[in-house]
Amino acid sequence: MNQAIQQAFHAGELAVQREAGVERQAARLSRMAEPAGISAGMAGFLAERTLLVVTGRDAGGQLWTSPIVGPPGFLETRSATTLAIHRALPEGDPLHGLPAGQKLGMTSIEFATRRRVRINGSLTTAAEDHLIVDIEQAYGNCPQYIQQRVLSEEIELTAPVQTRAELSPGDTELIEEADTFFLGTINPGHGADASHRGGAPGFVRVEGNTLCWPDYPGNNLFNSLGNIAANPEAALLFFDFATGGVLQVSGTAAIEWGEAGRSGDDGYTGRIVRFEVRRIVSGRPVPRQVAHTPYPRNPQLIN
Repeated sequence: MNQAIQQAFHAGELAVQREAGVERQAARLSRMAEPAGISAGMAGFLAERTLLVVTGRDAGGQLWTSPIVGPPGFLETRSATTLAIHRALPEGDPLHGLPAGQKLGMTSIEFATRRRVRINGSLTTAAEDHLIVDIEQAYGNCPQYIQQRVLSEEIELTAPVQTRAELSPGDTELIEEADTFFLGTINPGHGADASHRGGAPGFVRVEGNTLCWPDYPGNNLFNSLGNIAANPEAALLFFDFATGGVLQVSGTAAIEWGEAGRSGDDGYTGRIVRFEVRRIVSGRPVPRQVAHTPYPRNPQLIN
């Protein structure tokens, strides 16, 4: 195998690409996975954003995916390889007190225009009111499966933060109605990743304390699934866009390969992800939606 491709992808990503039969397609996009800083265009995009999704470990080492909300300008690109986040994770969030010296995966998204940028790096400073990240990768993603949303500028109070080990009936209802969530994964030797997932309401199935969702066709790099193949730790972030609440779930994930188009495989890829819930945090407020247009090509659900 070409040495440059081996350097661009870690063993987990290569294994999933091989199992999916897309090694050549992934190789053509391998430059996307090479180290790259924040471009001038990305810096301008980030400067206007009000939401950043972050995947990292709490003080006890558990993986979580959390939202950071702030006014335009709270994401400051100081250089192509330095991002300043002029907000910290608030009390009640599982990543409050986020320890420095760890890998972070981040996604900044604008739902209204279906644009997103993924950023991976190392957290070098974790102060009370800001974070500093040394950037290792920054690249844009296509608008596939992003539901268009307009979010309010106000954050309304929600219920107090709650923690538990099993999904409540309310959690199950929120997940089964969700058309969007964020998936956090990590490969300890290579870094963390925060990625967007979208589909028709019901594309995430709930089976007791287990969640399942189909892996839809994408860019064939398999950053998230490659991490899962190498390390099962995973964290999910769901938004209750109607009320402005969030649901954060930490656990473990595995890829189930099988016949394309079987029950639950809405994307006809043969890949379904099964997630075992370990810990849950809910109740934190974020902006709620004031307008919503579903992505026009969400795959039809297969029961």
